[in-house]
Amino acid sequence: MNSEQNFAKLNLQLPPAPKAVGLYKSALVVGSMLYTSGHLPLLPNGQIITGCIGQDADEKAGFEAARQAGLTILATLKRELGSLDRINRVVKLLGLVNCTSGFKGQPAVINGCSELMRDVFGEENGIGTRNAVGVNSLPLGAMVEIEAIFELRI
Repeated sequence: MNSEQNFAKLNLQLPPAPKAVGLYKSALVVGSMLYTSGHLPLLPNGQIITGCIGQDADEKAGFEAARQAGLTILATLKRELGSLDRINRVVKLLGLVNCTSGFKGQPAVINGCSELMRDVFGEENGIGTRNAVGVNSLPLGAMVEIEAIFELRI
């Protein structure tokens, strides 16, 4: 199965692809690589999932927010490339988690996005390298922010 078929099989709904609200591009292709800016967890209605894990949300809510940020990245890929089938592989994810200083489950939170990418792009091409970092604040109070690097099919 290709990536578009995998995505359809998951029966997921993409949020609107975000537009840059500052001086940056949401995605940039350089050679055979596509780099995304940080993506927030947007719901299909455009609302951002907000909160601080360890204070007003738990690890499970963070996992779901990271999955939603991954869906937001996929929405940007579809807008920029026309099809998820243009992606050859996930190279790297960088996940930032809005959390208390005592929270230690950042990797488990970012698994929400990592598992989505694996399910869409496959076991071999959907798993790349990754960082999961805790921070004390994110734009607009977002629970997570995730950026990604992809290799394109040539």
